[in-house]
Amino acid sequence: MEKVKLEIVGLSYSQTQSGAYALVLAETGGKRSLPIIIGGFEAQAIAIELEKMTPTRPLTHDLFKSFAQSFQIEVVEVIIYNLVEGVFYAKLICSKDGKFSEIDARTSDAIALGVRFKCPIYTYENILASAGILLDENAELQQDTPSSEVSTTPSEKPVTTYNVEELEQQLQDAIENEDYELASRLRDEINKRSES
Repeated sequence: MEKVKLEIVGLSYSQTQSGAYALVLAETGGKRSLPIIIGGFEAQAIAIELEKMTPTRPLTHDLFKSFAQSFQIEVVEVIIYNLVEGVFYAKLICSKDGKFSEIDARTSDAIALGVRFKCPIYTYENILASAGILLDENAELQQDTPSSEVSTTPSEKPVTTYNVEELEQQLQDAIENEDYELASRLRDEINKRSES
């Protein structure tokens, strides 16, 4: 079967399932995307790595990476290989001493590990053909609410009311308290202001 390389293009709150997130993967060099509904913990694990945040203590996926590397095991690719009744199935392709093995995993966990090992993500053409959606070239992925309007700080004031120094302090507090969703929003606001 023909493999199709995918890239992470978006991660946002799911509008269809409460407490869930939509992870959007797009085919490299193509116009189709594959939306996958994942849990909050896995979304947080993926976002932390994409945002280059360093948690105060290792998360489960970080622990797995450290454990694997201590035994010279590398994850070389993630393959989303099946779709049954709306559930995606994935596997990790691992390498040790030139020998390859496959490990079955939930798709969200496989991708969280894949981003940590900086390995490619693939699916098969038949899965993309059946579950993929066509991206509109003019459409942009947007979060449900712009970060400047979200009340994300402990005092529930909009982030736009704080200066950069206050935001940076709140970012450090959020990381120390392991509130990575808040930390991600604060970092987005800080980055937005530094680009201005």
